[in-house]
Amino acid sequence: MTEAITPPQHLRSEHAAAGAPAAASQPTDRRALGARLLPGGEGATFSVWAPNARAVSVVGEWNGWNPLADALAPSERGVWSGRSADARHGQVYKYRIVTADGHTTLDKADPWALYAEAPPATGSRLWSLEHAWNDAAWMADRARRNGLDAPMSIYECHVGSWLRDDGRMLGWRELAPRLAEHVEKLGFTHVELMPITEHPFYGSWGYQTTGYFAPTARFGTPQDFMAFVDHLHQRGIGVILDWVPSHFPTDAHGLQWFDGTHLYEHEDPRQGFHPEWNSSIFNYGRDEVREFLIGSALHWLGAYHLDGLRVDAVASMLYLDYARKDGEWIPNRHGGKENLEAIHFLRALNEVVYREHPDVVTIAEESTAWPRVSRPTTMGGLGFGMKWNMGWMHDTLAYLQHEPVHRKYHQGQLTFSLVYAFDENFVLPLSHDEVVYGKGSLLGKMPGDEWQRFANLRALYGYMWTHPGKKLLFMGSEFAQRREWTHEGQLDWGLLDRAEHRGVMQLLGDLNGLLRSEPALHRRDFDGDGFEWIDLHDAEHSVLVFLRRAPDGAAPLLVACNFTPEPRRNRVVGVPAAGRWREVLNTDSRHYGGAGWGNLGGVDTAPLPRDGRPHSLVLTLPPLSTIVLRHEA
Repeated sequence: MTEAITPPQHLRSEHAAAGAPAAASQPTDRRALGARLLPGGEGATFSVWAPNARAVSVVGEWNGWNPLADALAPSERGVWSGRSADARHGQVYKYRIVTADGHTTLDKADPWALYAEAPPATGSRLWSLEHAWNDAAWMADRARRNGLDAPMSIYECHVGSWLRDDGRMLGWRELAPRLAEHVEKLGFTHVELMPITEHPFYGSWGYQTTGYFAPTARFGTPQDFMAFVDHLHQRGIGVILDWVPSHFPTDAHGLQWFDGTHLYEHEDPRQGFHPEWNSSIFNYGRDEVREFLIGSALHWLGAYHLDGLRVDAVASMLYLDYARKDGEWIPNRHGGKENLEAIHFLRALNEVVYREHPDVVTIAEESTAWPRVSRPTTMGGLGFGMKWNMGWMHDTLAYLQHEPVHRKYHQGQLTFSLVYAFDENFVLPLSHDEVVYGKGSLLGKMPGDEWQRFANLRALYGYMWTHPGKKLLFMGSEFAQRREWTHEGQLDWGLLDRAEHRGVMQLLGDLNGLLRSEPALHRRDFDGDGFEWIDLHDAEHSVLVFLRRAPDGAAPLLVACNFTPEPRRNRVVGVPAAGRWREVLNTDSRHYGGAGWGNLGGVDTAPLPRDGRPHSLVLTLPPLSTIVLRHEA
């Protein structure tokens, strides 16, 4: 990497006490742009950045869409502003922009709009954001719940396809109690919403955003979304937003060619066009673009009380040659492929976010080996709180897709993740990306007959929940949906009429309960002292054995995985402490649909050294299973 990895001097600051980076200064008042209703129904003010326009006016329902009625005046900074006394709450408007040539007019949605028409309509709506919040208890305790040493189990949700009413998508107020009940029953700590920022194409799942300050009107008003967040908070559930500052769609009413020039995007397509998604890439070198995006992030965290941002497609931002062939990209000033402007933006974003909201979390979806993604900027990092562990996801699923008889040749796919597990603050994701585009469902990836497929999936979940790192699971996977996910329709809830699917869901609930109750499973997720291999070399039998340790003398946990359909009787395992080791979870339990192999509730140690430890246990490792035992003195 070039020396640009070192943060610029004006971004260097003391590391925040809670492990979050401190913040950079704000160059402008980012709250001044957009449309704002005046008190007493006396109209509204409008401000929009369009420095290269010849003329800008507001056209809307109150003035008959007449471009001569409400003209705006420019400032030296290229911000056009004005007031309309006749504008009222809820009315639709756009900006009529005359480009520099004087001949082309563009009708653009307000980039800073708080609300919009429901797609396929594209206008912005005048709106205000009053809401009487009732989540004070959650907000006061949020820093603890989002802490690096807290249990975190995230339920990833696509709102439009989670549950429907006779084919109709549910609104926020209908969805809130149903989703909260489901998530609360299963013990997840947070919900992560796939992007609900306004987007014209439903099939983009929200990843082609046009409304960076507006929740999509498909599910209700901004107040409806506030009520949704409020309800989940009152039920003890955090809400994380999937947020997309990496690119934006080319729709005519959106950000592209906003004032007749490439204002938000780079002019050169080698920098400004994304070949993989046919979208535009933000020009992070412009102060105003960075302020727009940072303003968006702060808006969601402030106005909507959201508890974190999962930042999408960070790898595409960091590399100038991402998804490009030789000759299709422009090197940086050092001749390298690192996007120095994007690095500067991401650091500034995280610093400002953690300064203004030190109790939230930012999570990077970053798929490469870029260093120090979740390290403070003072350490040369990008400043995120956590990072998705895409390598773990890929290697683990690849291993599980092998027939058990062949797994002994691929043991390294499971053990390699522990080589780098503590280089970052990792989240282990089994996300929507793994159950679409012909990849099949998680259950569908598992080999073997019907019983073995379910047993493999249960063993995977047991291994995932005991592996260091926070957890994320996409909706439907909690009850082993059979088909791959589609955004049209709803999840196959009818599968819960079948015992094997109910068993998987009961296992997830118990795993989340264990994650919450056992300090060894969450207090040291990002600390190498919290993990210890007992046996990683028994590839012949596809067995893994390890310890999870907690600080302050809390009981350690022993985890043993058997990834073959053969039960392993009389398996001798070394342990560090004498006494009884109680079996607290067994994925082969009949309660979950398993065969019922196990250790009769627990095993006492023998004073026989094994695996470099002074004591040992004689265990039964059930077929295709993960078992967890807690030491009791």
